[in-house]
Amino acid sequence: MPIEKLLVPLPAGLKVYVERHVFDPAFESVILINGALATTASFGQTIKYLGERYNPICFDLPYAGQSKAHNECGFILTKDDEVDILLHLIGLFEPGFLLSVSWGGVASLLALSRARTSVRRAVIASFSPLLNEPMTAYVTAARDYIAAGENLKAAQLLNDTVGRHLPRIMKLYNYRYLSTLPRDEQHQVAFHVDQILAIRPEQYLHEFRNIDCGLKFINGELDDYTTPDDVRSLSLHLKRAEFATIEQAGHFLDLEGRAALRQVRASILDYFGAAPVQQPVRALDCFDALSGRASLPLAPEPAIANIAAPALQAAADHSF
Repeated sequence: MPIEKLLVPLPAGLKVYVERHVFDPAFESVILINGALATTASFGQTIKYLGERYNPICFDLPYAGQSKAHNECGFILTKDDEVDILLHLIGLFEPGFLLSVSWGGVASLLALSRARTSVRRAVIASFSPLLNEPMTAYVTAARDYIAAGENLKAAQLLNDTVGRHLPRIMKLYNYRYLSTLPRDEQHQVAFHVDQILAIRPEQYLHEFRNIDCGLKFINGELDDYTTPDDVRSLSLHLKRAEFATIEQAGHFLDLEGRAALRQVRASILDYFGAAPVQQPVRALDCFDALSGRASLPLAPEPAIANIAAPALQAAADHSF
């Protein structure tokens, strides 16, 4: 299964690392959106089951993962910047489907509400429009620990709260990942959390009425931070929305065990359906065209050298 890798320049002058997993040239594409520490590495398990029917596209925001080396330090992305980046990528690659995780749902829903796109159906996982008391306490403490450079305490907090249903190995990965988080990414995370804390549903919920694609929200039965009940309040603001609860799963859903993985896989694939087969050339022409331009070089090997170790960032990336 080839992985097509590109550096895509943005109108604002930054670059994003993008990869497309080509399981079948005739498959349609699904774009994946993560939380504040969005990296391609965190979607390894998701890509495997989506690849049964679709070609997943994932990307690193300019300050993170394999985009970071190609951008100068010192910039901070706002939530609106993330929306613009997502709309730019959707416009380039024209995916028929979208999957977001955790706070990636904010940028995803705002993007879908602000422009008509190629996306026909979207799954929004582990998201709630309400910042409840447990989530407020978690993100506030996490921000304070990371801002103070106490990353091990931040990892312990993650494992004790939103990550408490994760298997032991994933909790170990959280320690390893957060203990090596670069300082500039720490600043971005702190800024992102401040944005989350400042968000009020009334500031953006009215925009969701503009979304014209199908939406399905998936939340874990045991998730006290983005609860199934809270997300159902969105039904008042959306034209076409479905809701599913994954039994005996917390915030991290398919990362928490095989039973949850089976449920999440079935819920997503059943909703997206048997993807209509598009013309094979159509599935590849965007990447072929981009690869042929001098301004859009293929990502160099040093930037993609550690793509084979996806599990390390999986849980930590989903948590914000």
